[in-house]
Amino acid sequence: MTGKRRICVVTGTRAEYGLLKPLMREIAHDAELELQVIATGMHLSPEFGLTYQEIVRDGFTIDARVEMLLSSDTAVGTAKSMGLGVIGFADALERLRPHLLVVLGDRFEILAAAQAAVVARVPIAHIHGGEVTEGAYDECFRHAITKMSQWHFVAAEQYRRRVVQLGEAPERVFNYGAPALDLLQELAWIDRKALEASLGLPLQSPLFLVTYHPVTLGRTSPVAAFEEVLASLDQFPQATVVFTYPNADTGGRALIERLERWIAANERRARACPSLGQLRYSSLMRECDVLLGNSSSALIEAPALKKAAVNVGSRQAGRLKASSVIDAEENRTAIVAALQRALSPEFRASLAATESMYGAGDVSRRIAQTLRTVELTTVKSFFDIDHGRQS
Repeated sequence: MTGKRRICVVTGTRAEYGLLKPLMREIAHDAELELQVIATGMHLSPEFGLTYQEIVRDGFTIDARVEMLLSSDTAVGTAKSMGLGVIGFADALERLRPHLLVVLGDRFEILAAAQAAVVARVPIAHIHGGEVTEGAYDECFRHAITKMSQWHFVAAEQYRRRVVQLGEAPERVFNYGAPALDLLQELAWIDRKALEASLGLPLQSPLFLVTYHPVTLGRTSPVAAFEEVLASLDQFPQATVVFTYPNADTGGRALIERLERWIAANERRARACPSLGQLRYSSLMRECDVLLGNSSSALIEAPALKKAAVNVGSRQAGRLKASSVIDAEENRTAIVAALQRALSPEFRASLAATESMYGAGDVSRRIAQTLRTVELTTVKSFFDIDHGRQS
């Protein structure tokens, strides 16, 4: 192949972009690679903060925008959004003609991108495969994307084994760790005083940073489960609470409506932001006393920062969890007990010994180096573990 290898990165949410940003920078600065960027999903929605603007502010060019997010977040609306995404990604890939598509995680926007790439015969490199999130339909999306992908960058040895178990050849699976840890090592942190000015809120302790997404396969309705989270916060009237909006998953908008009512009743001690941006979010995580909700950041970034996290419900069930993570069922009694434990002197003293389950950084550089040389083909064989061979 002559010329630069075109690597196209797809991003659909604020959180996912934060994980991809260090890799995008590595690709952009590599003399052998050319970065292409497709923004989609929540990035393009005013309701969720038009976070594509953050991508532009960071100095990246958005080469294509795939509008796919309907205003409805019912199951039908989500399925229709996926269909629109496949159409939009088909057009974008035809125009950009990348040599390789990079996707991360398990969301429906990424599944749509992968479907279009398979038909367009664009090889896919998938980050964060092999993980389990039993409480969300993202679980099956993640494994489907794995089977559509040719190259895999996983975050832990257990996940590497699982991707191989899915029939992917071991030489195609690289355990480099979680790219989120790269971002934590390079951030120019915002201090507490500047965060207070930015939010217009004194950040008195205890400080809770809350992100709660709909549990799409949960036994309890997302709104009922979220009511339990809010009721638990009512038991800590002295706490300062900063929320980030839930994702645009089925039922997410109903949570936003309920959240805004709770904020209006607690405006002296609470704020809710459609998007904090990666820098403010990470800086608040570093300052907070407890990270509360069901975001993956409680399992990946928070342990690296030695922060207590209360993980509510089943959305992250099955994932590797550090000793800093306290699981709680979706009822106020369990959540209050978990928060009390997280704030206890004994638990806070134990946080210094917390160890990350997702590597130690330098992930993005290693992925970019690997992308220079991987084979650019969509053809692969199924690896049978029992016989240690490909068929």
